[in-house]
Amino acid sequence: MITKTRKSSDTAQVFSAEALREAMAGDPAGQRRTVELNELAKQVAELFSTDAVSPQLIVGLTRLIEFAGLVAIGLGAYWLYGDGDQLALYGPATLLGAVLTFCLVQAIDGYDISSLKHFAIQFTKAATGFTLAMVLLVVIGFFSKIAIEYSRLWFANWYVLGIGFILLMRTAVWLYVRRAVSDGRLERRAVIVGGGAPAAELIRSLEAQKDSDIRICGIFDDRGRERSPAIVAGYPKLGTVPELVEFGRKARVDMLIVTLPMSAEKRVLQLLKRLWVLPVDIRLSAHANKLRFRPRSYTYEGSVPFLDLFEKPIADWDALSKRAFDILFSAIALVALSPLMLATAIAIRLESKGPVIFRQKRYGFNNEVIEVLKFRSMYHEMADPLARKVVTRDDPRVTRVGRFIRRTSIDELPQLFNVLKGNLSLVGPRPHAVNAHTQNRLWDDVVDGYFARHRVKPGVTGWAQINGWRGEVDSEDKIRERVNCDLYYIENWSLLFDLYIVLMTPIRLLNTEHAY
Repeated sequence: MITKTRKSSDTAQVFSAEALREAMAGDPAGQRRTVELNELAKQVAELFSTDAVSPQLIVGLTRLIEFAGLVAIGLGAYWLYGDGDQLALYGPATLLGAVLTFCLVQAIDGYDISSLKHFAIQFTKAATGFTLAMVLLVVIGFFSKIAIEYSRLWFANWYVLGIGFILLMRTAVWLYVRRAVSDGRLERRAVIVGGGAPAAELIRSLEAQKDSDIRICGIFDDRGRERSPAIVAGYPKLGTVPELVEFGRKARVDMLIVTLPMSAEKRVLQLLKRLWVLPVDIRLSAHANKLRFRPRSYTYEGSVPFLDLFEKPIADWDALSKRAFDILFSAIALVALSPLMLATAIAIRLESKGPVIFRQKRYGFNNEVIEVLKFRSMYHEMADPLARKVVTRDDPRVTRVGRFIRRTSIDELPQLFNVLKGNLSLVGPRPHAVNAHTQNRLWDDVVDGYFARHRVKPGVTGWAQINGWRGEVDSEDKIRERVNCDLYYIENWSLLFDLYIVLMTPIRLLNTEHAY
């Protein structure tokens, strides 16, 4: 088994391991209850319904593109003006120049998001870093007595073209950042959990931080107005904690900040039972607490300290790398399996009337309902898009071709198009039908914390499937085991783990005992 253990939370210093496990068990009543948001909360949720742009991702891409661009320009200048058999001489010099540029621009804060918001500032810092790097290269060449071996024309062209590249690239970054700021997307959206004086003090501390990218969306608190006013530091109280779960599924929120004191352990754990199902960072405000730990125990927003309770799974660079993995491998699979998919489509049409593709509503990321594609395995007039009746062995609704493609999971192959579209991942918890049930009980009634599996995109295959949990779910224990596997995958995700699951999936499909 190939896994990656996620960074353990420093919360262990505050709460016992047993208490955290209890919190992870979830609060089924709080999660299942249908909650209606008030009109103000609906308006705010709509305001923040579009995806935010991660500042860390913009900064990282700027670094990567600038570094790769300067290396490419240096090597291009060599091929144009250098001696064709001296790559071993020019290659290391080009790489060293790009590394020095990266380090110097980083040292003068040329990659900070605050710099990227201003064209003149970011271009000046980037150009200064590149210029100083070129000067250092000259100094290194002079003292090592190898400068004479390099073409001055190569060096001059690299510098001029490099400055031009930095000008164009930083212009593009500035235009993109400016548009993201004007659209209100370049921010980390935070919700305050808990009102009153502690929340007011926290809000004022955050607003006092220079160039903070945190956008406070509102406040949620279960307490009445005598202890939790309707307006705190200029921000409205949007509802109670159960309403916050519904709000978090409608709005694109990045962070929940709990303002309760660490001494209120029982109350904090009650909140975690409700909130951990959301795909967000959950932090405990530590700025007003008298209890102090080592500085490394905290994360900081400016000078405001927090304790991390839960981290958003697969975020920023992890999300980008997983998306690239999905696109690459699903495209390869579609090309390789296209003859099989064409033959399957022909076989379905020859046996029975109706469309080749079956569409079904299923739960996706953050409980959004998505339309999943499958090859039709039932007679068209007997199809069950709402999953009212579970498919059983020798089910008369299933065609002969359908039985074969269900046993071999060929019916799932059209979901590769869902992967390219972006509402499925190649690997992840399998998407379940909205009405999925066992023994007349909905699965979210059976499993505490069921919706926590929706903190990441669902997948075509997953950890549960390669561990034998596929096919008919005819007992409550089976769905519990599936969810346990899904939660394990979320907490231990890595690209190697995804690759392992992809490679093992064809082998595990040979076991068709429970697939019909």
